[in-house]
Amino acid sequence: MQSYDVKKALPGLYAPKPGDFQVVDVPEMAFLMLDGHGDPNTSEAYRDAIEALYTASYAVRAVAKAQVETVHTVGPLEGLWSADDPAAFRARDKAAWDWTMMIHQPDWITVEMVDEALATARKKKGLPALDLVRFERYDEGRGVQILHVGSYDDEAPTLERLHQEYMPTHGLDFNGRHHEVYLSDARKTEPAKLRTVLRQPVRPRG
Repeated sequence: MQSYDVKKALPGLYAPKPGDFQVVDVPEMAFLMLDGHGDPNTSEAYRDAIEALYTASYAVRAVAKAQVETVHTVGPLEGLWSADDPAAFRARDKAAWDWTMMIHQPDWITVEMVDEALATARKKKGLPALDLVRFERYDEGRGVQILHVGSYDDEAPTLERLHQEYMPTHGLDFNGRHHEVYLSDARKTEPAKLRTVLRQPVRPRG
């Protein structure tokens, strides 16, 4: 039986080495997604969204394994973050954040597989947030990323450098929502050792 792990298939995006900012080109990919708003540390909707996404992703994995005889590792949690003012990220004003949490799905996953997996998951767990999960392709394009090691709350200085120094110096402007890929399990990893890809889609200024 074949196997697939997005971290091995796309190491530049899902297993980058520590270093400074780097420009990457992100291909169009499929995700299970769920939208919400507010502080992820206190929002019940956020906790429900994460539980629903993982439940759905493991259900999709089971369906794919049975139908196409390929088993894939469930990808890391990812998040698209936005606010009316990008400074809300540097200031860590979490109450102002809009988020779309998501988990990558391999190219052979179909709408029919997802529908079957969601139906099965609803019967087994009955999580209300499963009704909010959608299957969608996302084309991010060119971005600037860096591997952040440390607490989520320590990201501000790095984002400050990205927004106020790197992007202006290289003639780049914002071209989409701030993207984070959570390579560590926050439940099992001490904050100082958390590994997170911070990525900002960009376009030439002007």
